[in-house]
Amino acid sequence: MSDSGVPSALVDAPQTGVSMNDGAKTDHDEQQAVYDIMKATGNEWATDIPDVCRGRWHGIECMPDKNNVFHVVSLSFGALSDDTAFPICDPTRSYISPSITKLPHIRTLFFYRCFTDKPQPIPSFLGQLGPSLQTLVLRENGHVGPIPIELGNLTSLRVLDFHKNNLNGSIPDSFSRFTGLKSLDLSSNKLTGSIPSLTFPELTILDLNQNHLTGSIPTSIGNCKSLMKIDLSRNRLLGQIPNSLNGLTGLILMDLSYNSLSGPIPPAINLESLQALILNGNPIGSTIPATTFDGLNNLMILILSDTDLHGPIPESISRLPNLLILHLDRNRLNGSIPTSFRNLNGLSELRLNDNELFGPIPFEKEMIWNMRRKLKFENNLGLCYDGRNGFGMIWVCYRIRVSIIATCRNRVRLKWCSMFPQQMKMNRFGLVRL
Repeated sequence: MSDSGVPSALVDAPQTGVSMNDGAKTDHDEQQAVYDIMKATGNEWATDIPDVCRGRWHGIECMPDKNNVFHVVSLSFGALSDDTAFPICDPTRSYISPSITKLPHIRTLFFYRCFTDKPQPIPSFLGQLGPSLQTLVLRENGHVGPIPIELGNLTSLRVLDFHKNNLNGSIPDSFSRFTGLKSLDLSSNKLTGSIPSLTFPELTILDLNQNHLTGSIPTSIGNCKSLMKIDLSRNRLLGQIPNSLNGLTGLILMDLSYNSLSGPIPPAINLESLQALILNGNPIGSTIPATTFDGLNNLMILILSDTDLHGPIPESISRLPNLLILHLDRNRLNGSIPTSFRNLNGLSELRLNDNELFGPIPFEKEMIWNMRRKLKFENNLGLCYDGRNGFGMIWVCYRIRVSIIATCRNRVRLKWCSMFPQQMKMNRFGLVRL
């Protein structure tokens, strides 16, 4: 600390004690604060270390100032994996010590599964860490109660992660002060209310899934131009997908599943980087416009199950060159499967079951063999196969699990394959023969 009371400027990169210069020492007040913090998590052994920045445990990082005095910049607790040797908290008696506020240079604070046996609110005094803190992770700790509005004072925050706690109440409006935020994860809590207006130009990850959030998706999300992931699934959101999301040209994943979003599906989704679009479990109740997926050349996963879609399947889906997984099941889609679907050579999973489809199944034997039980057609009006594609009627019935299937030539209807269990055998090519 300088004479003026302002934290001294730090130099170089974070260092552990092993690389400290001879004669360098940890700031005395910060050392005492670390002792308090370690004791509060059940790690009394740290009090035997005469200089914590010279200590050799993973989970503490220090940086020197121009006077060669070392300051604590990072503290981490909890075993993420066998390879991560952060100090483990005693979940029966751990708590976050107020002495954290005596670390004026702290940039990263990480607690993982530390308070599960003794649930407690997120302490409001964390807001006193002010402009120094950049990463705050309180993950799977069992925290209860609302998110303190005082956390809005952490104006330099880059990462905020409260995943899988028991937090309730609304997302504080004070979060709007996090102008440099890059990752916001409040998933798997019990948060209520609407999603506040978001204008974070550097935000890349927005994960609010598995909460009780209501209202519409704010159009302001379209101002977060750096977004790569949006997960708002399993909430109670209403209204349409805002057109403003079309401006997120770097977006890779968008999961809005299991809400109460309504249609129509936008006529164009101009997200050239998008690889996964997941909308299942919403009462969209519209047709699929022929132009919706034009230009989504990087799309790999398209999930539209159980969205009350009706009308034909657009042929434009077959022009998605990288598509791997396509789910259109449990809708009211009608008409035939586009013959151009046979060009989806990379497809590894296709669900068209529980619709009103009829007509020929356009796939060659090799494509059906590759997908096997991940290809589902059951419970449609009248799908049939073309024997000229090189497979027999019983083989098709066994492999694609169709309840009622027919040859397109004579419309002979077959019942469920289990009526022949003793007669079906596999030959060396994987085909079924009687």
